[in-house]
Amino acid sequence: MYKRILLASDGSGESLVALREGALIAKALQAEVFLLIIEPDTPGRRMADGVYPTPHDPHTRELLQRGLARLARLGVAASGEVMTGEPAVAIAARARRFTADLIVVGHRRQSLLERWWSGASGAYLVDNVTCSVLVARDVITDEEFEAHLAAASATDTLVAI
Repeated sequence: MYKRILLASDGSGESLVALREGALIAKALQAEVFLLIIEPDTPGRRMADGVYPTPHDPHTRELLQRGLARLARLGVAASGEVMTGEPAVAIAARARRFTADLIVVGHRRQSLLERWWSGASGAYLVDNVTCSVLVARDVITDEEFEAHLAAASATDTLVAI
């Protein structure tokens, strides 16, 4: 069914929930994963990049490396990158290049004013991709996720014997 899954995160708590759920789905389906970490495109960053291209935030790069390491511990084949830009646009563009058949994202509730000000990101994403989009809402605790990691490690050990 789903063989190429794009997991997208901006580092928020809601998107980290999505990463955990997406990782477990990928493990269950033996799917290939692309982990996309998105840094917001702020006016200050655009102005600085116009003068001198700035590297990605060290926290963002560390988030990518930590996510790829956890996916590897789960036994999931994964690659990834950090992109700067408007999240929905970046996710749609990367999903097309990766030829994803599923995108997993989180959701943060917004007030009416916030939604009006920021635009309809979810609608943009759905309108600009040809694959399925899962808005992950299943909260998987650190302990539950670590149990899945431990189970994956135990299975790998048994296979190696």
